[in-house]
Amino acid sequence: MAALKNYSMLFISLILLSCSSITLKPVRYGWPIEDVQKVDQKGFININRYSTKINVKQIFFLETNDSTNVKDKEIRLIRDDAGFYYFTSPGFKHVYIFKSDEGSMKLENQILINQAGLKSPAMNQRNSYIEIIDGEKTYMLNNKGIVR
Repeated sequence: MAALKNYSMLFISLILLSCSSITLKPVRYGWPIEDVQKVDQKGFININRYSTKINVKQIFFLETNDSTNVKDKEIRLIRDDAGFYYFTSPGFKHVYIFKSDEGSMKLENQILINQAGLKSPAMNQRNSYIEIIDGEKTYMLNNKGIVR
């Protein structure tokens, strides 16, 4: 009888454990340096290191109102510690910040960096910020906007 009671308690404990939510933290999603990719003729970039494939045509459409001429365009992306993805490209005025979703990325913010357009942007992870270097100018961003 005692063994049956112990098995019942174990069974109930396993059911309760499987129903509870588990949160693993802290997690640092950040990439230390950006990834630079060429866009293929269908608008995709393929980041082999992370086994990730993303169609970026809509980013070019947001920036240029044209998503038909994207082949061989360069796009730069980096991921911050919170898991947000930052995209930009030479000639872009903005940095686009996305959050991953089920099988997609959702635009969280569009930050104007330079009205004249970035000439040769480079991005790095700096503590909790993303650093954007364009020539002699440096910008520090988070997912909300320009910090400095």
